[in-house]
This record gives sequence, C-alpha cells and structure tokens, in this order.
Amino acid sequence: MKDSVLVAMSGGVDSSCAALKLIEAGYKVSGVTLRLYCGEENACGSLSDCSEAKKAAERMGIAHQTIDMQDWFADTVIRDFIASYRSGKTPNPCIVCNRRVKFGKLLDIALQQGFDFLATGHYAQVEYSAQKGRYLLKKAADASKDQTYVLYHLTQKQLAHLLLPLGTETKSKLRQQAADYGLENANKPDSQDICFVPGGDYAAFLQQYTHQPLTPGNMVDKAGKVLAPHTGFEKYTIGQRKGLGVGFGKPQFVIEKHADTHEIVIGDAQDLLKTELWASDVNLIAYETLD
Repeated sequence: MKDSVLVAMSGGVDSSCAALKLIEAGYKVSGVTLRLYCGEENACGSLSDCSEAKKAAERMGIAHQTIDMQDWFADTVIRDFIASYRSGKTPNPCIVCNRRVKFGKLLDIALQQGFDFLATGHYAQVEYSAQKGRYLLKKAADASKDQTYVLYHLTQKQLAHLLLPLGTETKSKLRQQAADYGLENANKPDSQDICFVPGGDYAAFLQQYTHQPLTPGNMVDKAGKVLAPHTGFEKYTIGQRKGLGVGFGKPQFVIEKHADTHEIVIGDAQDLLKTELWASDVNLIAYETLD
C-alpha cells in the first residue's frame, strides 16, 4: 500500500476522478468536502455538493468526511473580496481560497489527521527538481484546462505534500472514465462563476452581503473633467470597455480608479499601455530569491 492521501472532493467530476486515479495508483484514499458558503444552494460546498461528493466516495468505497469552514471562509475569502472591491481593486477570490483555505487550513488538517498528502482536482503538475532541490509547479498537459495561475502562491511545504493526479489528463477522457465507473456526476457541468456569487453579479452580492449601497461618484477624463456620474465605484475595473453606462461616441476604457475620490478615469485604449508595473504578494517557486 502506498502513502495515504486526503482528496478534496467538491462534488464535481474533476475531484472525483482525482480520487479514482489515486485509488487505481494504489494510494490509501479518503475524501473530504468543505462547507464554505451556505448563502446559495448552488454555491461551493452547498448541501447538494456535499451529497454528491459523499455518493461518489461511497461508489469508490472510500471514507468521506465533511468539514464546516463557513466562518473561516467568510473571515478570509469573502472579507478580502469585499475589501478589495471597496478599495478599487479587482480581486480573484479563488486564489485567496486556495491559499488560505484549501492549501492552508485544509492541508494543516490533513497532516494533523495523519495523511501524507492532500490531493485536488486542479489541472496542473507538481515535479521535484533534484538539480534545483525544489518542488516545481508546471502547466497541465491539457493547456485549455491549465490552472497553474490560481496556484502560483504554493509554498515548498505545500508542494511537497500535494498530489495533482489530473495534470496529465484531458477533461473529455476523465468524463468518460467517470461514466464508465458509474459516477453520477460524470456529466455535471463545470462551474464558471465565483462560487459564492452564482450568476456573476458581484455588485449585487456586495450590496446584499454587506447591507450597504455601492459607492457613487463621477467618471472623469485624464484632465479631471467630469464626464458623467456613476452609481457604483465597485462596478468598474481597469481595462473595462463594455457596461460603462454612458455612450462616448468612440470606444472608451476605464484607465484608472481613485479610491479616495471614487472617481473612474476614462480614456482611450492607448492610455492603458504601461511601461512598468508594481507586483505584490510575490511568491517564487523555482527559486528561493531573485538576485
């Protein structure tokens, strides 16, 4: 028997196939599903997701547990999501969730419970480089499904305890394998939205969750001249062209956002071009430091 692995099972076909492949590879496999947000039935970690994950685990003959992390999810992922929009940024909550929840708190739980590895259904590959003496994160074989961009934050400790069995697979092949095995979620549609904002209307979510209205202000040009009022600072992102709510007679884009004045700066496409950028939350995987 190989090492033990706890598989994060969302109720979808990817994570179920990840568990199935690890079983076939000889690992001692158990499943876990996280209850993350109960505001919507079709949100991530809903009761239906937990039920589907449990059914898949039963079909594969493996143990399964459900862990309630709704408070942790709200305090980390949702709080960051709201604060980012209020401050003029455009957040990616999946990255925060992966960092703090799946590969943070859940990995800690897996190790505390005595598992050697945590596994997920992400499309990416982990490889150890003896030359570098480091674990590397590499793109999935199926470039159309690659998810390395939401895993950029992984540390060496996390990579050392992570298995990504779908990194060499294609989605169509996995669906067929799931159907052949008799998994009920073989044809479950992929989730495309933010898991706690079904339908993608994040502006409505911000108002409903915080019980506060969006922040009004003005659209201005590069010189600061007021072009039109807007009804919500949080509704706009840099680079946005569609949905500005005002016709300018030519293609115009959001080129800046000013959180202190709640102004949205409008300009031409060329105004979006920059010669430098500032990056924060930098995480190096292939190297310890950059010299």
